Amino acid sequence: MFFVMEILFFVATFWVLLFYRIRLRLSCFILVALGILYWFLGIFSPTFSIILACLAFPLITLINIPWLRAQLISRFILKKIKKNIPTISKTEQEAIASGSTWWERDLFCGRPEWDKLHTFGQPVLLTDGRTFIANQVSQLCSMLDDWKITHDQIDLPADVWNFLKNEKFFGMTIPKRYGGLGFSAYTHSCVITMIATRSYTAAVSVMVPNSLGPAELLQHFGTEEQREYYLPRLAIGEDIPCFALTSPTAGSDATSITDTGIICKGIYEGKECIGLKLNWNKRYITLAPVATLAGIAVHVYDPDLLLAGSTDIGITLVLVPTDLPGIEHGKRHIALHQAFMNGPIQGKDVFIPLENVIGGEPMLGKGWHMMTDSLAVGRGISLPAISTAAAKLCYRMTGAYARIREQFGHPIGDFEGISTSLARIGAATYICEAARVFTTGAIDSGAKPSTASAITKYHLTELSRKIVNDAMDIHGGRGIMLGEHNYLANIYTAIPIGITVEGANILTRNLIIFGQGAFRCHPYLAKELEAIASPDQKRGLLKLDRILFKHIGYAMCNFSRAVIYGLTGGKRISVPADGEFKEYYRQLSRMSIALALIVDVALISIGGELKRKENLSARLGDVLSYLYLASAVLKYFRDNGQSSEDVPFAHYSLKWCLFNIQTSIIGFLDNMPSRRWRWVLKKAIFTWGTHYKMPSDDLARKIATTMMKPGNHRDRITAFCYVSQNEKEGTAIMEKTFIAAIESENAQLKIKQAIKQSKINSELSFDERVKTAYDIGVITSEEVNQINEFHRLQNEAIQVDVLT
Repeated sequence: MFFVMEILFFVATFWVLLFYRIRLRLSCFILVALGILYWFLGIFSPTFSIILACLAFPLITLINIPWLRAQLISRFILKKIKKNIPTISKTEQEAIASGSTWWERDLFCGRPEWDKLHTFGQPVLLTDGRTFIANQVSQLCSMLDDWKITHDQIDLPADVWNFLKNEKFFGMTIPKRYGGLGFSAYTHSCVITMIATRSYTAAVSVMVPNSLGPAELLQHFGTEEQREYYLPRLAIGEDIPCFALTSPTAGSDATSITDTGIICKGIYEGKECIGLKLNWNKRYITLAPVATLAGIAVHVYDPDLLLAGSTDIGITLVLVPTDLPGIEHGKRHIALHQAFMNGPIQGKDVFIPLENVIGGEPMLGKGWHMMTDSLAVGRGISLPAISTAAAKLCYRMTGAYARIREQFGHPIGDFEGISTSLARIGAATYICEAARVFTTGAIDSGAKPSTASAITKYHLTELSRKIVNDAMDIHGGRGIMLGEHNYLANIYTAIPIGITVEGANILTRNLIIFGQGAFRCHPYLAKELEAIASPDQKRGLLKLDRILFKHIGYAMCNFSRAVIYGLTGGKRISVPADGEFKEYYRQLSRMSIALALIVDVALISIGGELKRKENLSARLGDVLSYLYLASAVLKYFRDNGQSSEDVPFAHYSLKWCLFNIQTSIIGFLDNMPSRRWRWVLKKAIFTWGTHYKMPSDDLARKIATTMMKPGNHRDRITAFCYVSQNEKEGTAIMEKTFIAAIESENAQLKIKQAIKQSKINSELSFDERVKTAYDIGVITSEEVNQINEFHRLQNEAIQVDVLT
């Protein structure tokens, strides 16, 4: 029995060293010193000390002599790894290496420093951005009639196109020195958000020139001569750009494009020069029908070796004026009845000089890197902004509708079924806004958070789909009848567009989020793969050995912490928070460590097959995503003063994130190939079983109640949601009716109370009830006017369009 106690005491000591992340070599020396001390103090018996020394001495020696360790341990591990390692193509490597890491790395590694999270700056609108939104953006929105745009004109009106050009909407991201507005990512996002609450078509038309395309690529990769010529023209709309990547045979697998550029000699503007003969067939290209300057992705070949190097140069991005001979464009695709310009563009034997390669000759063959690097930023701005716009519009209008629409004598928002759907809208909108602000703030700080941008794009587009569905359910017939007063139908039909573009959501979830996260965020994996691929095997083995044993220490530490936190429920985790939100920080830290542990176990037990087991990797990506969204909520909640009205929204959002983290982890473990690892990880992480719950009905009621009241909270959550000033339009009618409902609320309660007290006959008509209430002194003449005005507006607000 004493011998068992000695073993447990030794194991406990080793566990503590792992828990506190003591380096492996230092841990060995500490264990030796403690072993001698315990023997000297009589804690360890002579017999146990001898056995321990016999076992520990050769192991410690082996661990602390790198060349010996490399030959006896790492060489064996290297052979095993090489059998399981997946093949990673050059294009995959470039995609994985695009952008940079940010807060998502801390979450992936199991080491979120919450103090660090709250030191990140909160993005703000500067004076020029506020002025632009208050003036130009508001004026633009007032010029838009989305019903006519999508059903009559199938295009933006000419005066709107001119306004967009004159006010430099297409140059928001172009620096001021090139004639643009030089807006930050956050300001850019706010502008797109506001436009999108008014017109999806207008938002996309403005979004695309400011996203992945010629202007963005020129800023980062163009020559100075190219920037000075093209950027001023793009800023004022003298050139309308499009960017053409997708081909009929190359969608998600964009690297398989068959569009070509052949290095040859040709005539351009009357002069012979070396250039590219282009042939392409692109589709789904936004602004292609009206573009004057096309960015085209082609695979370049140099069969005659006119340039030094290989015959196969690779994917290259070129600028092509669309008026050149051989180009066909102008035809249109109609994406789900949206009117933004989109269509095919083809080119046959189109010759351009090398000067038209973005970045010039040195950038030949580097197009894939250029695209993925730009997309690492772009996908975190535009589509999340449009998705958040849909959320904000649904939040504001559905909360109002649930208050003014009455059934069985009560606002429909008072019924639990409706309040539950309202709460989902409210909490999801809160998450969307938090993530939008969080991610654009990262971009403005200089980061290029590729994984965070993918998370934001995927989850905000998916959340907006759920939000709009709930809004349609609550509006019922009011939401499905088309017409100029229907503010939901157009965003409902447009939702799949954001789901599909800039990396289809299935691809983003199943491959990009975890795939990119694992290689970019894991502290050792990319370095290990680099060492394994080293042509110098001896040097590569020694490098692998150093990294591998750091990795082993890291994994053992995470296992130690996961077990301790599983046993204690995370109670010992130190976090920079007090009160009711302290537990969220603790549980998110705990789940972050769980993710880090599961990833390493998956790499060991599944190996290269993990790349092909997309459902498993998708679930790990989900865990990282919900950790990121929860972090955004925590930061947004604190940055906005932790107001009492925010509390239920923050609680609901965080509980929802934790529940989804738990669901994703259990889903992963249940589908792991190894039953043994399933059991070990479940016991380590959820020692006493799963306990994260979905938000309660009480929280849902609190959120629904808040959504049906006007005030600062409603205005902040739905900031940049355009409400028409034309009192005949749907949003204006709903907003005015909502305010009237609140103003007449007390008077209506007085009448209901009088009916309960039998002072007023419940069988009377509405007008007779109001008159009787006034006659017997229940309400005043002013309150009569308030009730009648609300009743008039209510009748107008619940009507649907009748088309002739």
